[in-house]
Amino acid sequence: MTTPDTQAGGIESTTTRLEAFSDGVFAIAITLLVLEIRLPPQTEIEHAGGLARTLLALWPSYAGYVVSFVTIGIMWANHHEVIKLMSGVDHGLIVWNLLLLMAISFTPFPTAVHPGWDRNVAVAFYCGSFTLTALFYNLLWRNASRQRRLIRPHVSDERVRAISRAYAPGTFIYGAATAIAFVSVPAALAIVGGLALFYILPKRGAHV
Repeated sequence: MTTPDTQAGGIESTTTRLEAFSDGVFAIAITLLVLEIRLPPQTEIEHAGGLARTLLALWPSYAGYVVSFVTIGIMWANHHEVIKLMSGVDHGLIVWNLLLLMAISFTPFPTAVHPGWDRNVAVAFYCGSFTLTALFYNLLWRNASRQRRLIRPHVSDERVRAISRAYAPGTFIYGAATAIAFVSVPAALAIVGGLALFYILPKRGAHV
């Protein structure tokens, strides 16, 4: 015989399984970021004036690593928080979560595209990858929060609205940064860095 407790346990195990799989993808993606920082061949190091100058010249890679690490870390933390609010999963949530993880796992590649080849295109490609990630993140949340389909009963409407308000601008702002990159690389990177700072701060109404 199935009791409410066993039903709740079944739902919990479903969300736990989804979160555990997601955590693994987040961990792999965030680890791969550092593996994309590589020294050039010895001949190029000598031509550049030695190891010290070569290491200094890699500063765009360091900056990209930091921004991508922080951004993925924030998305992991927020993903953990929103999954805790869900009473279960459905097919739509699984699909959007897989697409989100696809975008997350792709992040190391645009992070490794060196801006020395074509700064505007490289940075637009970088910002564009975050645009896609933010889009899937929003669709995941919208799928769960629409008419509170997958939201636990104890979660207040104000908290749901607060999360929706916080996530909504991300896709558009990252998209704007992608377009701006073709005009001003520093401005586009400033927008991406600013969004990382915005999302790392506690949100008003997050614990209502």
